[in-house]
Amino acid sequence: MGALVPRPERTPEALRIALARVAPHRLGEMEQQKNEAFALAAEHDDLGPIRQWLTIWAAEVEVERRPDLAARRRDAGRAAHTLGKDDPAWRAAMDEILTVMNEARAATA
Repeated sequence: MGALVPRPERTPEALRIALARVAPHRLGEMEQQKNEAFALAAEHDDLGPIRQWLTIWAAEVEVERRPDLAARRRDAGRAAHTLGKDDPAWRAAMDEILTVMNEARAATA
């Protein structure tokens, strides 16, 4: 197994560079959400949307750069999409997704 991509700084450019290395297929999604965050920030004269975007994408990069987290989220996502919402395993899968994202957010806080 190769070395992990280093955790990037919480700047738009550093997050973009890291995402390009670990999940280039998500760059369009990241850019669209960044544009939306910057537009909201400008419209409301508030940096909150930009801070939220940085928090979200720092966590997304953390998941993508760590094979353990990426595998857990992928497996839980697959289960959540294939099980019925009345199946107890669906709730367990959703809980696992939340746990993975909370772990990623904590690591990047």
